[in-house]
Amino acid sequence: MHGFSNFAIAFSIICILAGGITSFQAAFSAAGPGGVFVGWIVGSIFSMVIALSMAQIASAYPTAGALYHWSSLLGGRGWGWATAFVNLLGLIFVVASVNVGAYDLFTSLILGNMFHIDTSHWGFWQQTIAVVLITASQGAFNHMGIRTTTRLTDFSGYLIFFIAIVLTIAMLVGAQHYDVSRLFTFINYSGKAGGGVVPHSGNLFYLFMLGLLLPLYTITGFDGAAHTSEETVNARRTVPRGIINSVFWSFAFGLVMEAAILLAMPDLGKAAAQGGNVFFNLLAGLPVILPVKYLLYVGIVVANYLCALAGVTSTSRMIFAFARDGGLPGHAIWRRVSPTHRTPVGAIWLTAVLSVAATLYSPAFAALAAGCAMFLYISYAMPVAAGLFAEGKTWTEFGPFRLGALSKPLAVVSIIGVFVLIYIGIQPPNDILITYGLGLIVLMLVLWFGVARVRFPGPPISREAIASRAAEIAAEERAVHEGAGG
Repeated sequence: MHGFSNFAIAFSIICILAGGITSFQAAFSAAGPGGVFVGWIVGSIFSMVIALSMAQIASAYPTAGALYHWSSLLGGRGWGWATAFVNLLGLIFVVASVNVGAYDLFTSLILGNMFHIDTSHWGFWQQTIAVVLITASQGAFNHMGIRTTTRLTDFSGYLIFFIAIVLTIAMLVGAQHYDVSRLFTFINYSGKAGGGVVPHSGNLFYLFMLGLLLPLYTITGFDGAAHTSEETVNARRTVPRGIINSVFWSFAFGLVMEAAILLAMPDLGKAAAQGGNVFFNLLAGLPVILPVKYLLYVGIVVANYLCALAGVTSTSRMIFAFARDGGLPGHAIWRRVSPTHRTPVGAIWLTAVLSVAATLYSPAFAALAAGCAMFLYISYAMPVAAGLFAEGKTWTEFGPFRLGALSKPLAVVSIIGVFVLIYIGIQPPNDILITYGLGLIVLMLVLWFGVARVRFPGPPISREAIASRAAEIAAEERAVHEGAGG
């Protein structure tokens, strides 16, 4: 992978056409248009703070294990092992939530708006069958090789830019008036007024905080640029740029797109009352020509599909790296690489199975989205927290990207922000995540004290071990290039 391909992986997983649309009601039905627009700015600033801190570590340690390796190097074997499990759960929730979102978009935009098929009576089984088929096809694309996946994610990067621009223009053209003041207007739409998306509360600040799940769910997965480090040219420089640029451009394009959606609403109160259907109904009612609508319907669904495809790529690389170091039960299977396609086939199909399984227990999209944001950001903060205490002590070797005097202040902001996100993430209607969180803690304790504490060696940490791993990776790369040349 070169620069754009590495950026495209992260940008495709973020995909403002996924979370920016499917979780739009999380902010709008809580604190109104101000909750969406101002919330997008606040949430994106926090995402950038985390991204900058991660980019500095990625520049020093460009490995497929990414967060897990960073935490192990900076905080010790146990901290790295815990980071891996939390990150894995978050990544599984990415694939699961986006594929459920893709299914919802397909039924609403393609089947409903284009072919006028009534799917209102469809439920759990229809969703499950669809998610299995979608995920299996994404696994097959990943199985066929990184070149296939790279072409698709490169295309996804361009597609997101294009569809976001067309959608923004369509919304602005269809707007009856441009009341910019509404972008900074906070309205309590909790409870029945917002279609029951958010339980009723009289505390507007609390509702605004709940609405931050919109930007924080959307702008996740930028660690995908780091998970593909070993397949990226000049990773020490390319990966940090991929992380930072993916967050910045998602913030910029997403902010304009969300503003256009808000300005296009003829009546804010009536829109809020539609709850989860607010975006679908608004798009269907836009006074623009039918071919443009059809282009948007198809483009949004395809972008969501490719978003989850990139998520499978990122997750499988994380599983591969963790299994390569013996961190997962059955690690010999999950670290297996196809001699034909040179892809971690065991990790790819484990990703597919686990992401489908996540939808069986939490069929509700909102819970999956909140879980994705919460668990991923916790895993992002774990190596950053380790780096806060290790910098200048055990962490003395850095890459070309450095934060300098900003390093520790940004790390502190990252840690505090994640604690706030945990509080937001477990509030109703997403309190099912308490069960997920407790289950994960119990599982980790059982596995660590039962097996891993003794048998898990961790990733290479010493200078000699790191050099040996780097030589191993370089040899594998040469073999791939020589095979391709032959």
